[in-house]
Amino acid sequence: MTQVSMNTRRRFIQATAACSLALVGGGFARISGAQGAKPNIVFIMADDLGYADVSCYGQHDYTTPNVDRLATEGLKFMQGYSNSANCSPTRTALITGRYQMRLTAGLEEPINDSTPKGVGLPPSHPTLPSLLKQSGYATTLVGKWHLGFLPDFSPLKSGYDRFFGIFGGGADYFNHGSKSSAPLFEQETPVDRVGYMTNLLGDRAVQTIEGYGKSKQPFLLSLHFTAPHWPWEGPDDEAESKRIAGRLMHRDGGTQKTYMAMVQTMDSNIGRVLRALDVHGLSENTIVIFTSDNGGERFSKTWPFTGMKAELLEGGLRVPAIVRWPGRVAAGSVSEQVMISMDWMPTLLAAAGTAPDPAYAPDGENLLPNLTGRAAAHARKLFWRFKAGEQRAMREGDWKYLRIAGNDFLFDVVKDPRERANLRVRNTDIFDRLKNQWEAWNNTMLPERPRPAAYSQPGNFLADHYGVTNQQ
Repeated sequence: MTQVSMNTRRRFIQATAACSLALVGGGFARISGAQGAKPNIVFIMADDLGYADVSCYGQHDYTTPNVDRLATEGLKFMQGYSNSANCSPTRTALITGRYQMRLTAGLEEPINDSTPKGVGLPPSHPTLPSLLKQSGYATTLVGKWHLGFLPDFSPLKSGYDRFFGIFGGGADYFNHGSKSSAPLFEQETPVDRVGYMTNLLGDRAVQTIEGYGKSKQPFLLSLHFTAPHWPWEGPDDEAESKRIAGRLMHRDGGTQKTYMAMVQTMDSNIGRVLRALDVHGLSENTIVIFTSDNGGERFSKTWPFTGMKAELLEGGLRVPAIVRWPGRVAAGSVSEQVMISMDWMPTLLAAAGTAPDPAYAPDGENLLPNLTGRAAAHARKLFWRFKAGEQRAMREGDWKYLRIAGNDFLFDVVKDPRERANLRVRNTDIFDRLKNQWEAWNNTMLPERPRPAAYSQPGNFLADHYGVTNQQ
């Protein structure tokens, strides 16, 4: 593995020499000056975006100039992972900094209408927004929550001051009124707003930044787009919205052109957010992160990986991960550090000068030293589990153990990112070690939910999954 270049590190040292923040040990010291010295945080998360669905990660059919700007002005992780191969488990890990299998909410893959009543993110559990709030931050979630439904669960019950978005896993991009099956909410009340969902979320994000710019209070803005999650509707596809009439997972819809329009509209709204930070003089002291909740869906580009959402193949887990923080993170830097969704929580708390609740120790790592160039890339041990297909995976260094649909594999995912050469027999000792470590880790987690879990991408849905079937 390579580390951030020496030139990048030298630029960082030069930049921080003039900076008033002191670096200590594993991260930034608590900021003793004015509250305004704390960095603002804008956390942008796409929904079901594939690894190479943005041009700075390899998309050549269209461009995403605003995401690319973040990469040019910040750091791009080349080995970023999601905690799960679908939505709400990853969001559980992201907001808690812990493996999602420690909570009953994280066992749902994903949370939906069939989830038992009373299952969601417990309001008593410390979260990224609640801990930042204790440290003096204002907190807002714009977009997708997907961690439990009212009346028991809500962003407002888990650390956010304000919420504008959806509670569930998806919503129509046009038909999202208060009487729809998946309405937009203002705080905890369904509301009627006319417009394309991605643009409405962008509007609110810009308004939120404008308000915080006037208040001078440090803030966390979680901007969790629903794009490019199905239904497959671009900004000019209101007729398609009417055709499917609330049938969100429409298996007869979508095209590459539609998907492109969805991603590019999201990128345009990210540009609006970045301009709002510039206009209000907030860019220099704001950490901006861009990532996805899991790997790509059926129209995504996941090259050079195979697999997709709902699979523990690399294509279902690898995500873009970009951080911009002027003066602290060197512009144009690239890192081979292996990282995962749950790392963001301890990393951002460290950047804000605070720490996780010791009673809920994070499983994620504080990667602030990697972001700032003070630490080289190091090997990780990461674990995954997904009930559909009895999938199991572990990564240790460059090695990956994978079990899917009753088949066992061992891959070197650095040399063989497409997971083609099964090295299980050639390296029996490594295979046995990783499998045993996975079993030991699994024994420390909650058991999988007792209810059935069907493949979401069976062969009668996707032709290239002809070997994947669900029991009738």
